[in-house]
Amino acid sequence: MDDKNKKDIDVKGKLEKNEKLSALLTWSDSLVFFIVLIIIGIILTIYNILLGSIAIIAILYLAYYQSRLIKEKQTEIYNYIEEMNDDFDEITRGAVFSMPFPLVIISLTGKIKWYNTKFKNIIDDEDESLLNKNVIDLVSDFNEENIKKLKEEKVIDANLDKKHFRFFANYFDKIGESEEEVILLYGVDRTSEYNLAKTYSDEGLAILVIYQDNYDEVKNSTDEALRPILFAEIDSVISSFAKKHQGYARKYEQDKYLLIMNNKELNNIIESKFSLLDDIKEINKGSNIPATLSIGASSDGENPLDIYQKARTSVDIALGRGGDQAVVKKGEDLSYFGGKNKALEKRNKVKARVISHALKQLIDQSSDVFIMGHRNPDMDALGAGLGILEAVKLQDKKGYIVLNESVPAIDNIYNRLKNEYEDFDKTFIDSDTAISRCSQGSLVIVVDNHRKNSCECPELLDITNKIVLIDHHRRGSDYIKDAMIAYIAPYASSASEMVTEILFYMTDKLDIPPIVAEALLAGITVDTKNFYYQTGVRTFEAASILKRQGADSLEVKQLFRDDAFTVRSVSQIVANSKTYKEGIAIGTNEEEVEESILIAAQAADNLLNIIGTEASFVLTKAKGKIHISGRSLGKISVQLILEKIGGGGHLTSAGAQLDMSMEDAVKTLEAAIDSYLEEDKDESYID
Repeated sequence: MDDKNKKDIDVKGKLEKNEKLSALLTWSDSLVFFIVLIIIGIILTIYNILLGSIAIIAILYLAYYQSRLIKEKQTEIYNYIEEMNDDFDEITRGAVFSMPFPLVIISLTGKIKWYNTKFKNIIDDEDESLLNKNVIDLVSDFNEENIKKLKEEKVIDANLDKKHFRFFANYFDKIGESEEEVILLYGVDRTSEYNLAKTYSDEGLAILVIYQDNYDEVKNSTDEALRPILFAEIDSVISSFAKKHQGYARKYEQDKYLLIMNNKELNNIIESKFSLLDDIKEINKGSNIPATLSIGASSDGENPLDIYQKARTSVDIALGRGGDQAVVKKGEDLSYFGGKNKALEKRNKVKARVISHALKQLIDQSSDVFIMGHRNPDMDALGAGLGILEAVKLQDKKGYIVLNESVPAIDNIYNRLKNEYEDFDKTFIDSDTAISRCSQGSLVIVVDNHRKNSCECPELLDITNKIVLIDHHRRGSDYIKDAMIAYIAPYASSASEMVTEILFYMTDKLDIPPIVAEALLAGITVDTKNFYYQTGVRTFEAASILKRQGADSLEVKQLFRDDAFTVRSVSQIVANSKTYKEGIAIGTNEEEVEESILIAAQAADNLLNIIGTEASFVLTKAKGKIHISGRSLGKISVQLILEKIGGGGHLTSAGAQLDMSMEDAVKTLEAAIDSYLEEDKDESYID
């Protein structure tokens, strides 16, 4: 735009402004008065021409004088406003440059367009000029994402020059010749408030609840003469840990401790990745099994009781995830530390027997029972569901399995059930039917899953509060709360193993149909990868129970047969896979078919057969999303990797779903792997 056009625009603007000002001072408001005077003058002329003429001349002179007076006043107003505008511009410029707080104008990409001296002074930069530099490179708390959000959110906090500033934003659309969008930021020093809030937070109450999660196993594996020395050493390590962090430790049961300290020390413990977990495992006083702890911690609550209850909930989550880890609850976030070791098998079956009797009573007290697993069910979910249905029948109650549709992973057993299982059509119902039949008196049993959003029919959990969870996956932060029975055993091979034990203790003479026994055995088989992974003594004991109930191993083998297309697809994924990092293989399946998830799971299993591969991930398209199957030989926790992106499962077997493109999903997975590998043994992560 040239100078002439700019001048024309300025002139036009002034004219428009003057027109508006003229409306403030005009003789049009006196028009009625002059009209009345003229009428009177005309009337006088009729009666007396001389007197009327004098009156009209006087009226015209008054009108002329009023017009000149108004024009002079308007000129004075215009001159005053022009002078005021010039003074105001000068005052504004002076005020901006002498502002007592930092000012900076940036583009939406963070490029600095202008800044004042205050901003320059708080930026630790040796260059004389900051123009055209990117504020992201100068202020660590600024990034592309939060700069773009300034158009709506208008506030951003940053630490500069050992002070804490809160920057407020004004967004301007198309400024200057370039018509570029810019943001004016002005910072307010809030260091005092920030330090006060930090002091308040540091001095807040923090509570740690500590369980020795394998007390019985350690006790039984230690020579009787050495047991007092071992447990005294554990007490001493925990007491010294509390003293080191200026806390108070109290042992209130033989395997339970309570630690009280301030929040600042809890943050120090978090930074050390809960070194207490390793300190306890290093104790060697004659036990063949290292002692491990489960720790729940919290500093978030309205009062000490509230903080304790949240710490207690956190330790339950740690136990539900297999123990040997710490869980910290702050706000809505749960932080996990440790948990990279395989869950230790519990040889004691007391809990299974207690759960069996409690479940029996709940079934007796319920009007009917609805059983469901997770969406896209596998053989373990269906097998466990059929086992629980037999438990319901033992109590002469109506039972239903909620299943919306069969999927390739269960097609073989599902087709057999349609032909061989009694009352198949009445037993298997979809979600709509289940919702219409379920009432407050109904019992809902969730198997092979403990997350509401993963259930086949989540709506059932809102209809009744009589809920039972039976699962072998490590507990995540989004687990179903307030269940009447939550039997979560990460040391178990499968939900089918857990259900088999429940059935065994529910009656003196177990008698279930062979097809149900085969479904349960198939569930154990698929989750242990033919009894290779997560297999303990109780796994084989459960298998022997099912064999006595008529389970045919050959028939179970038939359930895992695949068609030629599936076999070829699995082979193609394995052949085209890549090694992302040493020991970690990633494969992808771009073709979305009905068997996509089954193909991905089998491909992930097969990748582990390659020498040097410790973990494998296969991504596939399924129902508009990207499904990830993760498998491991035990050295790498695929559970911890996939939990970083919203998934979950076991140390050796886990899964996740992402709503993005395949390319972005691969990048997201790789970032999660990188984060996992960069962590120390007890590095934390947040859900």
